[in-house]
Amino acid sequence: MTGTGHDAYAEIVVEHLGKSFQRAVPAVNDIGLTVTSDSAIGIVGESGSGKSTLVRMMCGLLSPSTGTVSYNGLGLHQMLSTRGGRRDFRREVQYVAQDTTSSFDPRRTLRDAVRLPAMRLLGMEGVAADARVDETLRSLELDPSLADRYPSEVSGGQRQRFSIARALVVKPRILLCDEVVSALDVSVQGAILNMLRSYCETEHCGLVFVSHGLPATAFIARDMLVMNNGVVIEQGTTDEIVERPRDPYTIELLDAYRGIESVDELAVAAAS
Repeated sequence: MTGTGHDAYAEIVVEHLGKSFQRAVPAVNDIGLTVTSDSAIGIVGESGSGKSTLVRMMCGLLSPSTGTVSYNGLGLHQMLSTRGGRRDFRREVQYVAQDTTSSFDPRRTLRDAVRLPAMRLLGMEGVAADARVDETLRSLELDPSLADRYPSEVSGGQRQRFSIARALVVKPRILLCDEVVSALDVSVQGAILNMLRSYCETEHCGLVFVSHGLPATAFIARDMLVMNNGVVIEQGTTDEIVERPRDPYTIELLDAYRGIESVDELAVAAAS
């Protein structure tokens, strides 16, 4: 197990990963992927393409039907079977979901929610824990005074930033974001995308960004996977996929942004 220092290297390796529910077509089928603390990977596809199922298996929220997920050479199933392994993994790999309404306890303040991982995973208490919370909130351009409010007392965009802060307070090596901007206004999306990209570059935190929106994905990811019906149909650098798509499905996704011919133009569309 690597340490949790700022320069620690981390690696998630997915091999032949599959997941079947009660339906004929597998939700995810035979996917391979490597994510490191240097990665910025986008996973794009329409709803039902399997991208959220994939990322939930990568962080241990779902068990695969076939294949394996490992973290720094250790099988994820094995790691999560012990209290120490779960603590180590959760400290270094964090997941942020789309639904912020149900992910916060409405009876507890946002400060309580963000402080809890620092206490449980880092052993911080009192002043040290609150200082880490305030530091994290400022890095996400949030006023720490907002943390004393309840989830219902802030906007959807602010609540999503608090959700991200709850993940980043432990300074993870890899961050998995599942549709974190898709339910937000375009202007709010741009602000959060800018903040996420800046944070991950500054803190050397690997990023997996799941979205059905190509502009957002192109803005934040250096590499991209396109998924359809549970399989990866195209994989490469973001520039390659946006400017020279090969698969008809990818071309169809890009047709929604007809007239935009480069990654830079998509980035402007996402961040403006």
